[in-house]
Amino acid sequence: MVSPTLELALSKTSPRREESSLCKMLRRYQTKYKRRRAGKTDYYARKRLITQAKNKYNAPKYRLVVRFTNKDIVCQIVTSEITGDKVFCAAYAHELKRYGVKHGLTNWAAAYCVGLLIARRALSKLELADTFTGVEEADGEYKLTEAAEHDGEDRRPFKCFLDVGLARTSTGAKVFGAMKGASDGGILIPHSENRFPGYDIETKELDAETLRKYIFGGHVAEYMETLADDDEERYKSQFQGYIDDEIEADGLEEMYQEAHKAIREDPFLKDEEEEGEKKSKDEWKAESKKHKQSKMSYEEKQERVKAKIEKVKESM
Repeated sequence: MVSPTLELALSKTSPRREESSLCKMLRRYQTKYKRRRAGKTDYYARKRLITQAKNKYNAPKYRLVVRFTNKDIVCQIVTSEITGDKVFCAAYAHELKRYGVKHGLTNWAAAYCVGLLIARRALSKLELADTFTGVEEADGEYKLTEAAEHDGEDRRPFKCFLDVGLARTSTGAKVFGAMKGASDGGILIPHSENRFPGYDIETKELDAETLRKYIFGGHVAEYMETLADDDEERYKSQFQGYIDDEIEADGLEEMYQEAHKAIREDPFLKDEEEEGEKKSKDEWKAESKKHKQSKMSYEEKQERVKAKIEKVKESM
């Protein structure tokens, strides 16, 4: 039963008044950006990552963009311009196969390798690879790249900021593995040690040995050994690729060490299939014509129609 007070209030509310207030609300409503509506871009973070110093001329602000897919890791060094974002350098986890890492391309150790790869590529493009060598043998210690002498003068290191997108930045996340690899590769990325695996919240200290274990896939090796002892069938199904290539838990650290060394020797290594002679423009033109269906002439079309008519007559 409706109370008399509520009945009186409802009788006084006119439909016109309700409609006008709705129109006012709709007029004030401001549509959010398309990528914000889709949940793809955090514009609060992006604004702070791309805003450049107004008192500097042509000094772009670089970001280390790290993104993870189901089967790959994407690392890009990006700068923002009025016309859009420009990619200065990129590296992918599927490229690690060239350096001997053929399995586990999305784990923590692979993220470190991709970060190291993009750092060495960027510095090679800038001709600073010999000046800023970074940490040549990963030991898990917290260290930032410092200024070094280049052509008789002190040169500041190439600086960029980590862009994690919408990824969760919990302690030990893989995105910080890529950052650690880029930092050890010789790029200055401002960061602290409190997000690396092995950091103790109570003592406020980083256990370098734990971090080193993650860099060389020690956590994967431990899991392989545990699974092989407890559930051999599951071990074979989960690590079949490792078994086929005769990679054991004890050999993971050596595999990653060799990969780090190979990345430093040649960050632009190509696949063996790509190393052949490049085709000329005329050769590519001839290749494309092989698969191109030529247009039929009028006479050919007439002949085809006649052949179809004859075939129908014979079947009747």
